Amino acid sequence: MRTTIDGAGRIVIPKAVREGLGLTRGEELEITVRDGVILIQPRTVRVTLTQTPGGLVAVPDEDLPPLTDDMVRDTLERVRR
Repeated sequence: MRTTIDGAGRIVIPKAVREGLGLTRGEELEITVRDGVILIQPRTVRVTLTQTPGGLVAVPDEDLPPLTDDMVRDTLERVRR
């Protein structure tokens, strides 16, 4: 796929790519340059592993929006494709 850079320096990520990765409007992305290649990835959230009586739990290092049933369903549908 090809895209262009507009006058403000923006690029458009094609819809098929956004949908395939589950990217949504307003989502933060990490941009890095490695060996002359631009890498664009969904922003990661650091977590701390905490031991509980039930086992290890990954606790995010920042507040996150609540996880909804729809979000889980959408993710399951994407990874099953």
